[in-house]
Amino acid sequence: MPIEDSITTCLSPPVYDMICKLGFEVKESCDINSIVTQRGEVCWRTITDCVVYTESAQSLDYRGSVMLLGPVCAAVHSHLLSLTKGQFEIRYMPWLQWTAFPELFPELVDALETPGAPALPLGLMKLTACLERALGDVFLLNGKECPFLLRDLLTSEELAEVFGRPVMDVLKVFIGSPCGLNLRNILWHGFASPHEIPPKYCSVMILLTAGLGQLLERYLQRTEAVLARRPLVALTGLEELAVFPDVTSEVLSVLEEVVKKSTFVSKVMLPYWEAALIRFRSHRFADCAMLLLTQLETGLRRVFATVNECPERLLTAEILAKHLSDGKINQLPLFLGAPAMEFLWDFLNHQEGPRLRDHLSHGEFNLHDFPREATTQLLAFSVVLLLRFTDEDVSTAFKGKAAIKSLVALAEGYTAHFHPISQLKKQVLSCEKSIRVWPLLPLPQEAEEAARLEGTSEARACKSLITEILRELYHHLPESHGAVGDGDGLPAETWPQLIRELCGTPVPTLFCPRTVVEVLTVLRNISAQCARASGQVVASAGLRHQQWVERRLRSRQRQTYLHMLGSIKLLSPVLYLILLLIALELVNIHAVCGKNTSEYQQYLKFLKSILQYMENLVAYTSQQKNKWSETIALTRTALLKIWTFSEKKQMLVHLAKKSTSKGVL
Repeated sequence: MPIEDSITTCLSPPVYDMICKLGFEVKESCDINSIVTQRGEVCWRTITDCVVYTESAQSLDYRGSVMLLGPVCAAVHSHLLSLTKGQFEIRYMPWLQWTAFPELFPELVDALETPGAPALPLGLMKLTACLERALGDVFLLNGKECPFLLRDLLTSEELAEVFGRPVMDVLKVFIGSPCGLNLRNILWHGFASPHEIPPKYCSVMILLTAGLGQLLERYLQRTEAVLARRPLVALTGLEELAVFPDVTSEVLSVLEEVVKKSTFVSKVMLPYWEAALIRFRSHRFADCAMLLLTQLETGLRRVFATVNECPERLLTAEILAKHLSDGKINQLPLFLGAPAMEFLWDFLNHQEGPRLRDHLSHGEFNLHDFPREATTQLLAFSVVLLLRFTDEDVSTAFKGKAAIKSLVALAEGYTAHFHPISQLKKQVLSCEKSIRVWPLLPLPQEAEEAARLEGTSEARACKSLITEILRELYHHLPESHGAVGDGDGLPAETWPQLIRELCGTPVPTLFCPRTVVEVLTVLRNISAQCARASGQVVASAGLRHQQWVERRLRSRQRQTYLHMLGSIKLLSPVLYLILLLIALELVNIHAVCGKNTSEYQQYLKFLKSILQYMENLVAYTSQQKNKWSETIALTRTALLKIWTFSEKKQMLVHLAKKSTSKGVL
């Protein structure tokens, strides 16, 4: 799909004016000695005096402040350029240690020498991220829960207590408000091209960060407080992230060519793409990921504006939403297709996913340890995406290469990994695997005595209820499992395969309604409690058997152990049944949208009753309580509720338009 590339800027006219013009209107010079001393101490009064307010003094006059701060920024920029590397380190490095990323700043000073190159905006992105993280640590000196958004952090009383409100207002002008320069957001959302960031704003942010370090040290000395650093976020589950193989030199070479020919990449943004590839080859994987994330957003924003025929929204679009602000359907997801959208949601938005941009932009990753595997996924996805916006003959030639053909196939088959639906499937399969171990648990020779518990009236009633529930549900099982099985209705050998088959059924994940998400939350809680109960059973059975063999159990403990063994024989099919119910409801999860409010509330009440049973079961089977005999009565009550609700035909599996089987009993 071709996209017209006539734009010279992605900044709106007011923003372009604010960043590229307004700070240059005041021509008078500013004496650097009034801003910073020879020893590197920042004279905050000179800077804060440039911040002006509206006539009512209720808010900042951002335009007026940017104009007055222009000469200050210019003086600071000239000052930093005049310093040798050694002079900079002596004067300012001690005051930059509080950021926990002091090594960034000499690198950023070097970038000042090459204005218009991607290194400067990239460095400023990293500066705003580490500054936000450090300010959050300072916030916690006086506050309890750090705000998620930088703008809320800068307006907090907790930071004003440490640095003073006038200093916070200076930061708001530069990075804390869309009414100001808003340097953080225009960079992290890919609006500014490399030549649109005046180097003097980068220089002044370096000096302001050092000045904040000086103010913080005085505050800590005065209050005798200790600044504690929050642990950084570890990017775990890399095996789940690695959908695409590691990129080869051939793939990198193809991407080098494609970025020059794909209309997805605006000419003014091409230097960022080229810099990303250079950084990857230099093993600067975090840098590469930052550049790719911002430029993917820039390109997707242009596609969004094109497919929705709203070029005026190129500058502000919420590109991944289902609907536009006027209620119309966003055409971007339909154009990109589900696999591409799932990838973007997985890597950017889902709470249990890597949320790469969030964590990077908030300074929550250790950039030195950023994994190659994560950046590889972004690179591979970029290759496939950019090829869609390349001339057909060029695209066909590249797709003819085996490595690229493989990436395209993987991309087209991508399914969600971190959506709650996908996570619930993983939970169910993991729990099923745990229960599968139960028959292999060691048993004492006297275990026959435990079998007597199976013969109690309550245990028989439980087994009968399980059979009845299965008979009710069998019509909705996959065709190969459409019979209940033996007379007891407990074909143990078929449970694992049945549950795996259901969890392998595709379920739509994009743009799930609130009701679907709420139901998923309860189902996941039930599954989590199932896993806890199974883990406790395995642990308790192993421990008690060892104590039995070593004759370390007292008489009462021996009886409790035998009760446990009898309970386990019943609990195994019960937990399998609950996992089956979860899997069936999951496959039909979207049917919940067909319930009216009353039916929905009744359904939630039913699910929460199962959750309550599982929570009680976890408590009863803990080594602290060991109430194994009581689990039978508890289980019978729960099974009665399941059977009664099933009889009403109000479970999602009953409401689905088509059952998964046409078999008959």
